[in-house]
Amino acid sequence: MKADISALMDGELEAGELEAALAALREDGEALAAWRMYHLIGDALQGRRMLALGCVARVSARLAGEPTLIGTLPADIVAPQRPRWFVPSALAASVAAVALVGWMALAPRSAEQLEVAVGGHTPIAVPAPKPVVRQPLTAATRDYIFAHQAYSPRNSLQGVAPYVRSVSAEAVPGKP
Repeated sequence: MKADISALMDGELEAGELEAALAALREDGEALAAWRMYHLIGDALQGRRMLALGCVARVSARLAGEPTLIGTLPADIVAPQRPRWFVPSALAASVAAVALVGWMALAPRSAEQLEVAVGGHTPIAVPAPKPVVRQPLTAATRDYIFAHQAYSPRNSLQGVAPYVRSVSAEAVPGKP
């Protein structure tokens, strides 16, 4: 019977032998002991840690013997209280910090301010950028872009914008 139990654990029993092995496990204490021993050996070989038998019953009994604690502070312990001005001042400091960062980021700067920000050095002459000349797309190019816009990685970030763009193509004077 132990060979059948080993084969059952390995999943190698045929359907007819399976019923006999399960019946032996239900009725025969020696077969059940072999089943448990084989599992213990398998767990030891695979490095699994096992809990001792009756662990759940022992832990439950110890928990039942523990006193129940209620989540209140004893009378002699007093929680420290913050001053009344603490919350409004923290809120005001947060608003001031956000306003300062916004002002620094969005304030327009003149040439003098930029010169001071650079450190008082003489500004360097930078050539003016060439104006961008926008050329209208040909009809074939517009059709190609319209047909393949579903494959653009930007579509997942824009919501309905791709659909608006496709129906609002500019009309070129003199062309259909």
